[in-house]
Amino acid sequence: MIEELRVFIKKVMSEPTIAVKSMEIARKYKGEPNADELIAREISANTTIRIPETWSEADKMFLEILHEVLDDEEALY
Repeated sequence: MIEELRVFIKKVMSEPTIAVKSMEIARKYKGEPNADELIAREISANTTIRIPETWSEADKMFLEILHEVLDDEEALY
């Protein structure tokens, strides 16, 4: 999992739009049934991040972090 996270972090740092786009996609599907599936599919289709149909622990962690950031945003407003 560490190596997968390392590759992911390098992608995000070399292409800053990934984080912004991922958050936009997460906001779009927040509260939807199967939100994680929809988010994963759209992120894979629209960024260089590839989230396969069978999620690794790192994929699950990324999706959880997206939700945590959305919750933090909501708490601010």
